[in-house]
Amino acid sequence: MKFEHLKKAGLATAAGLGTLALTAGAAFAATKDPLNPGDTAWMITSSALVLMMTIPGLGLFYGGMVRKKNVLATLAQSFGATALITVLWMVIGYSIAFTPNPDANMNNWIGGFGYLFLKPMTLTSVSSLAGTIPESVYMFFQMTFAIITPALIAGALADRMKFSAFLWFMALWLLFVYCPIAHWVWGGGWLGTAGAMDYAGGSVVHLNAGTAALVTCLVLGKRKGLGTENMSPHNLVLSVIGASLLWVGWFGFNAGSAVTAGYNAGMAAAATQIATAAAALAWMFAEWLIAKKPSVLGMISAFSVMGQAGAADPSKLSAAIGHVLNATAGGLIVAIPAFIFYYLLRNHISHRIHDLSVAVADLFRKFPYSQLTDVEFAGGESYAAAPTWNPAPKAEQQA
Repeated sequence: MKFEHLKKAGLATAAGLGTLALTAGAAFAATKDPLNPGDTAWMITSSALVLMMTIPGLGLFYGGMVRKKNVLATLAQSFGATALITVLWMVIGYSIAFTPNPDANMNNWIGGFGYLFLKPMTLTSVSSLAGTIPESVYMFFQMTFAIITPALIAGALADRMKFSAFLWFMALWLLFVYCPIAHWVWGGGWLGTAGAMDYAGGSVVHLNAGTAALVTCLVLGKRKGLGTENMSPHNLVLSVIGASLLWVGWFGFNAGSAVTAGYNAGMAAAATQIATAAAALAWMFAEWLIAKKPSVLGMISAFSVMGQAGAADPSKLSAAIGHVLNATAGGLIVAIPAFIFYYLLRNHISHRIHDLSVAVADLFRKFPYSQLTDVEFAGGESYAAAPTWNPAPKAEQQA
């Protein structure tokens, strides 16, 4: 009798536990967290890598190319820009670049103001643009893009602008140029709606910064003492270290633009390495033929202009080998016109022509080659640092 009673009690308990488990399972399925831990971890890592590109990578890259008296000022520009843009991005930049404007017509041109000071963002917020990572991580990743883009222009301003004026320029350019263009392409604006393709910042970051740097050079004019003072790079060791950090940072820039830790990220990382190496070799061998010997400055210059030449959208290619060949050819094709323009025009233009090389290379990169491969390149970097040749008379150089 007791055994039968215990048996019935056990069956009732088991049934109750089973019902509870099914109910809990259904509730869990209904409230399943959409976040992917792997994607989140990769995007945090990518954000840190891109931030490293500006501090210390970009600062060292530029700092080694300027004269000794301007090293600290050049490093301060990268550091100051990082701090200023971080705060501005939190206050208003993210809102107007990556959140929708309530007015559909205005949304074509500028984002909304609902995210001022990131007020609506909570611990569990998820952006519609990146559904498997927290919105805070996506905001941080895009912040690092916003930091490096204006900072790229700093090389064009070396020796030419006061630090206070530089900070004003960075702030205004971010809010009135970068943020609207980022919204046009990535935030639901008119260019993105029209079908513009920009996997990792070819137009928003690189062409944008290169054009601004070139225009700034033309407006400010040549550096004081150009042609009479020795303006050779004072320490290329710093520039090589900076270029190496930038090279490593590219993996966060390009592979991170996949916004997932998946197939596209893996192929973008491989293409980044291959395209950068191909570009450096193309410049090195071209310099070997023309100048009779290669130079470290030449190799890192090629890297600086073509670091992202192979970062095409991997999803647009049907086979891995196609993307690998695309990356290799991209590095070669983009490096060669930049090299030619550099050597043909460097003695006829009184200020840095890296920007012109970038603009010409960008035309080669965006139109003929991309049409042949059905791929939109992500862009080449636009480092417009101080002059890398020595315009002083030979007697002075020898002295």
